[in-house]
Amino acid sequence: MSVTIDRTTTHERVPPPPARLSLTPVGPVPGLLDGAWWPRSRDLLRELPALADVLDARWGRITRVSVNPAQWPVIPRKVPAAGHTMDVGWFTDEQDPHKLILLSYTAGRWDLLVIPPETGAAAASRLMAAAATPGSLLTASRLMADETAARDAREDFSQEERWETDGGPAPLQGR
Repeated sequence: MSVTIDRTTTHERVPPPPARLSLTPVGPVPGLLDGAWWPRSRDLLRELPALADVLDARWGRITRVSVNPAQWPVIPRKVPAAGHTMDVGWFTDEQDPHKLILLSYTAGRWDLLVIPPETGAAAASRLMAAAATPGSLLTASRLMADETAARDAREDFSQEERWETDGGPAPLQGR
């Protein structure tokens, strides 16, 4: 009896779904961000190839990626993409924790807001639109903070409205 062991990983057998991406339109007024990326997980080995598939055709071959380790539990040194390998590096203090930096030898540098995978679709849609606004001077962390503040305000309003419809405060005794 012989046994065949398949040493291919899930990454090799199942192609990743297309990247969820929103890019700033090309224009004369540059902003701080070139768009937003909403990965499906915090697995760079799984997520970066799908991103490179989209961006290599638009921006030239992505050769280097930089992340902040606060958002990524494992940072591989190299990630294979279609026809090439991307080097992955990280910065803790110098790089915004919500930003991904992409470099191409032929075309330059791009900065993308990274929307956490667990973000709901409505919030991700708002963040993707905000990050792709031409000429915006908002940083990745500022966009995330603004979305968190807006979510908190909606929750507070919802709780107050629920309290009001449930009868409001109990009547005061003795008055």
